[in-house]
Amino acid sequence: MPEDTVSEVRSRIARPLANARGSDRSHDRKGVVVPEYVTVIPNVSTELPIAVAMSGGVDSSTVAAMLVRQGRTVVGMTMQLWNQRRLPELASEAGAPSGSGRCCSLDDVYDARRVAEQIGIPYYVVNFEQQFEEHVVKPFVEEYLAGRTPIPCTLCNNYIKFDRFLEMADSVGAHYMATGHYARVRFDAATGRYQLLRAVDRSKDQTYFLFGLTQAQLARALFPLGELNKPEVRDIARSMDLAVASKGDSQEICFVPNGDYAAFMDAYLKEKGVAVERTSGEIVTTEGRTLGRHEGVHRFTVGQRKGLGIATGEALYVIATDPASQRVTVGGNDDLQCARFVAKQVNWISIAGVDDGATMRAQVKIRNKHAAAPATLSGTGDAERVGVRFDDPQRAITPGQGAVFYDGEIVLGGGWIE
Repeated sequence: MPEDTVSEVRSRIARPLANARGSDRSHDRKGVVVPEYVTVIPNVSTELPIAVAMSGGVDSSTVAAMLVRQGRTVVGMTMQLWNQRRLPELASEAGAPSGSGRCCSLDDVYDARRVAEQIGIPYYVVNFEQQFEEHVVKPFVEEYLAGRTPIPCTLCNNYIKFDRFLEMADSVGAHYMATGHYARVRFDAATGRYQLLRAVDRSKDQTYFLFGLTQAQLARALFPLGELNKPEVRDIARSMDLAVASKGDSQEICFVPNGDYAAFMDAYLKEKGVAVERTSGEIVTTEGRTLGRHEGVHRFTVGQRKGLGIATGEALYVIATDPASQRVTVGGNDDLQCARFVAKQVNWISIAGVDDGATMRAQVKIRNKHAAAPATLSGTGDAERVGVRFDDPQRAITPGQGAVFYDGEIVLGGGWIE
């Protein structure tokens, strides 16, 4: 399926936008109730176009349909981020659907286009493959090689979805962008700052992946699903007869087939003609006793238990990786417990930050599925670095992962674990 270039979208989109105001079409049915949500920006004109980032899933499709139903001027756009035919040696196992379980596949593009046609909005596919590789894929590989565990979804949000996509929205006259993220935004008049808040459905909350958003980005972001839970979203999609109402959620990293990131890295570096220095080395205990050897430190992450390639009769976990010495350290569950770390490249959202020498109480998440734990934040004199001390030790604090700071439902900010 061909993608539209940025210039093509700019030149072709003006005329369709003039007719994009909410045609009710196939979803104009009696008894359909679309919950109202309050936008965070006062006096938003219904005439201002909204660009919806359509992934082809039920969430973003429902967002587009809800906005159309409310009489908004909507244009749908899908970002082509990765060529799924690339690195054919990583193709899914025989019998598995192409791109199964991953977002951004060709099937997803087809589904997004089908929904856009169904609800009567102009739709475009914009190719951001080059930018995605530069800002997401390359750092992903580099971080693993450096012994850290990256979060590509956060990088994608920071540098593509809420950066390049907003530039595209500008070019077509859409001041706001809406996505299917489960999160909320509101403006705090007392501080003059936009706040990022957890979703009402805590099981689907995605604020952990959004800690890098700036005030300028939040000012233009709409998250219509933040007040809803997932069953409600599917009910709305079904009531509107959306083609993707029963479609499953994506689970894997879009460019890593079957979740095998080590195989992806090997294939990617081979394609690039990069000769990777041998990183095989020793697997040792916390006391320094050698238990075996491994084939590359990038194949391990803190907290990992499976795939260690050693058998000792006891449960062992990766405690640390050191690319310099090519050593992987393993130990028991107690060795994974830690109470302190430093977060770097911190982005403050709902507050201005923590002053040098000052402290602040917060709840801190160190993984998406981690239950935010009580902690004290300490200013370091560098606005982009903050010390974190948990009240109780936490399991597997992993370099390269995000640390997100909360005050109840409010996201204070977040950074990367050193």
